[in-house]
Amino acid sequence: MPFLALTALSVLSVLPAPTGRIDPAPLSCITMNTEKLPLATRKSPLDSLSFKVGSSDVKVCYGRPSLRGRHMLGGDDVPYGKLWRTGANEPTMIHTSGPLVVAGIKVPAGSYSLYTVPTASEWEVIVNKSITQWGEEHNYTDAVKAQELGRGKVKPEALKTPVEQFTIKSETGFLVLEWETTRVKIPVTAGS
Repeated sequence: MPFLALTALSVLSVLPAPTGRIDPAPLSCITMNTEKLPLATRKSPLDSLSFKVGSSDVKVCYGRPSLRGRHMLGGDDVPYGKLWRTGANEPTMIHTSGPLVVAGIKVPAGSYSLYTVPTASEWEVIVNKSITQWGEEHNYTDAVKAQELGRGKVKPEALKTPVEQFTIKSETGFLVLEWETTRVKIPVTAGS
C-alpha cells in the first residue's frame, strides 16, 4: 500500500498539492508528523480500505485505536457531543475519483477529512475539504471549520459483541464504523 508522507503542513515528493488539495488519481494515504511519530511505532496503526461506489474509486485512510481496557465512546477520550477525528493520529480521510453523496453531503472528486460528533442516540458526520491539519480535535480551528462541505446525521446501532480495535469497513451503500459496542452506518452513494 503506498503512503505519502506529509510534515505538519507541507507535502513531500510524490503528489504535488499547490492548492492544498491532493489529486485523487493515486488514492494514496497521507501521513503526518512521521518524524515525531513514526508509523512503525504508533499504538494506533494506520489502515485503509478501498472500494467502488458506482464508477468511482474510493479509499478511506484512518488510524485504528484500541480500547486497551478503556471506555472510549462517551468516555473521557471520545466524549459524547464533542468533535472526534474518527480514528487516531491524522484525521480519517476519504479520497474519491468521482462525486459521492456521504450522509446526504455532496462530495466532489478529491480528498477530504471525515470527522464525527458522536452521541448515544445520533452521530453527526462532517466532511471537510481541509486535509493538512493533524487530527487532534483542538486543531479543528475556525479556519478548518470554514472548509466544511456539510454535516449529516446518522443513528448508531448497538453491537452484542464488543469490537476492541476501531474498524471502518464498506458494505453496499454504506461506510460502517465499529468500536466498543457501537456500529454506525454512514450512507455513501454515487453523486452527480
